[in-house]
Amino acid sequence: MAFTKKDIEEKLDMNNIPKHIGVIMDGNGRWAEARHLPRKAGHKAGAETLEKISRYCGKLGVKALTAYAFSTENWNRPKEEVDNLMELLYNYLLQVEEKFKNENIRLCIIGDRTPFSDKMKEAMAHAEDYTKDRDGIVLNMALNYGGRAEIANAARLVAEDVKNGKINPEDIDENYLGKYMYTADVPEVDLIIRPSGEERLSNFLLWQAAYAEFWYSEINWPDFSEKDMERAIIDYQKRNRRFGKV
Repeated sequence: MAFTKKDIEEKLDMNNIPKHIGVIMDGNGRWAEARHLPRKAGHKAGAETLEKISRYCGKLGVKALTAYAFSTENWNRPKEEVDNLMELLYNYLLQVEEKFKNENIRLCIIGDRTPFSDKMKEAMAHAEDYTKDRDGIVLNMALNYGGRAEIANAARLVAEDVKNGKINPEDIDENYLGKYMYTADVPEVDLIIRPSGEERLSNFLLWQAAYAEFWYSEINWPDFSEKDMERAIIDYQKRNRRFGKV
């Protein structure tokens, strides 16, 4: 269903749109199994949903959308499923010129790229380069991403700065560490959405989620619609965010 600007403005407080939304794209496999389809069909449908939701969030004025696409723990899944996911991701990145040609979306890959094949790394770099000049919503695709690994990586970089005399240990604070997080160039996370009925972070955006609001639903990710995103934001706008204050 297409939403016009008037439809959106009538239902949402456009002065209170979350600047940065994190999405745990959960339920792809269950969606496929419920339809007696291979799990890879669920992952493909999930990728299509991400495109749709990215466009809608851009229309709303969301500045950044971070999508949990492949975690550091996902390597432990059956080899066939991992191989299918890698093929899907690779083909998705190769199609960036077609998929993003008319979209004001800047695609960024966050996470540790070390384990990926050379051709996958080249596809990631190409996708980022193709969209680098877009000034609309930033779509962070989290690949081989883990919140703990991200914090450990930031700590290593800070340690290097201390070692090289750029900063003294006593001068390290949250702001300094924060600038080494993968999402340092986008606003703080306001809202984290997890569909499919699970209610945990699963190592996603641990640093960034400090004051984020959470929204859960029973919907499997491939079925997640613009209407569901609207419901999540309406609920978010009803929250009283105090950030530790009274």
